[in-house]
Amino acid sequence: MIHPPEAEPRNPTATKCVCKTESAETAQTRRGGEPPSAESGVRRRFNIAIVTHAYYPQYGGVTEHVHHAALELRKRGHRVTIITCGHGGRANYPEGNNVIRLGSNVLIRYNKAYVNLTTGWNVYGKMRRLLCQGQYDVVHVHCPLVPVLPLAATRTAGDALLFGTFHASAESSAGYFLFKPFLKRYHRKLDGRIAVSEPARDFVRKYFGGDYRIIPNGVDPSRFNPDNPPIEELADGKLNVLFVGRPDPRKGLEYLIRSMEIVRSRSKSPVRLVVIGDGPKRRTYEAMVGKRHRDSVLFLGSVGVDLLPRYFSSAHAFCSPATGNESFGIVLLEAMASGVPIVASDIPGYRTVVTNGQEGFLTKPRDLEAMARALLLLLDDRRLREDMGAKGRQKALRYSWAKIAEQTEQYYVEAMASKAGRSRK
Repeated sequence: MIHPPEAEPRNPTATKCVCKTESAETAQTRRGGEPPSAESGVRRRFNIAIVTHAYYPQYGGVTEHVHHAALELRKRGHRVTIITCGHGGRANYPEGNNVIRLGSNVLIRYNKAYVNLTTGWNVYGKMRRLLCQGQYDVVHVHCPLVPVLPLAATRTAGDALLFGTFHASAESSAGYFLFKPFLKRYHRKLDGRIAVSEPARDFVRKYFGGDYRIIPNGVDPSRFNPDNPPIEELADGKLNVLFVGRPDPRKGLEYLIRSMEIVRSRSKSPVRLVVIGDGPKRRTYEAMVGKRHRDSVLFLGSVGVDLLPRYFSSAHAFCSPATGNESFGIVLLEAMASGVPIVASDIPGYRTVVTNGQEGFLTKPRDLEAMARALLLLLDDRRLREDMGAKGRQKALRYSWAKIAEQTEQYYVEAMASKAGRSRK
């Protein structure tokens, strides 16, 4: 039985877990039959632990990836447990009994954004005990070299098949550079390495080398779709430009706020900016809006998961003006699945998702005039909006979470068979 951290005895030696080292072949036989073969065509049910330092109630790309991939893997017959951090008194988590909380989350500034860091007593010891007691076939760690929670799982995964998904993209990393000798041994432990995009792959490979399988982020096209009813308050004749994301400096919200002043002065129709997302910098961005524009900018903070798709359906254009260091952009897929045309920064991670002139427009980061021109092209031309929105919807269907889970499962099978084959030699 796996005990949540708060239920663990005060004396850690009372539940000391001793894991025997065994081969992948022996482990799989003990857990339910012969080791699976990539060529056998026989689907195996895995007992999977997904470890992530980012999860609800903290919204973001990693959170969405973990949550929806876990849902789809369960639909495919696998047992999936999410191991993540706690968030103090905020107990309204959409999780059921399949989530274990360990330690507490704090936000720190890193890579021009606020990122999650887990704090708590004996995180490594508790993680080792959880993974040992769970007898997992697969331990899948997101951001596997990041302290504290992900790296704790990478270090203590035992004999389970160890996977890592790399999400980050940046020009450089002081942490990777300084701690490369220490981290390299844990990078080598990974039986499977996944990157969500080519920029994410290139970033981690710059420091640690290795081969990676690109399995992108996904979207639920039934949840995000053009037929969702719009928010009544936004269906008042104004044209809505939507921004969704934590208001961090690298998200470029300040440039969108300033660009919207140009848009409002030139648009043929009344225009409104709708901002969804919360964080420490939110008040700073609210203060940037001049008095005469405050009726045309709505800061809504975080919205419920049921309402978010309706806000996308209320938008006439979606804008993501990030300045860089974005490896993919799940929000772009959500907009595309909703049939909403996009204006986004022309950065490598976004070029992975959007083709300029097809599903929307890509503009130079921080270029207020270029962003305004692209938004005006969409806002002033309904037919263009509909055409680009339809193309985005078609592309988004290729990124359904069901397809992402299928690719991930196949990689598990291949890696399990390869590890079992090596153990026989």
